Amino acid sequence: MRATIDLSLCQGYGNCVSAAPEYFDLDDSGQAVLLKVEAATPAEQDRVREAIPLCPVGAIRLEG
Repeated sequence: MRATIDLSLCQGYGNCVSAAPEYFDLDDSGQAVLLKVEAATPAEQDRVREAIPLCPVGAIRLEG
């Protein structure tokens, strides 16, 4: 499973960082960045899935 962030939507709220700080961070301009693209284990996948609905603009997607 791969996570992606639509940077055209990201507003830098940081909810993803709060939910899964091992996967998401904010860069110097306030845009979300992925620290890890692949979520391999079920626990890692759950953490990323928990972050998705917390993004108020729906910028996070999962593929695969």
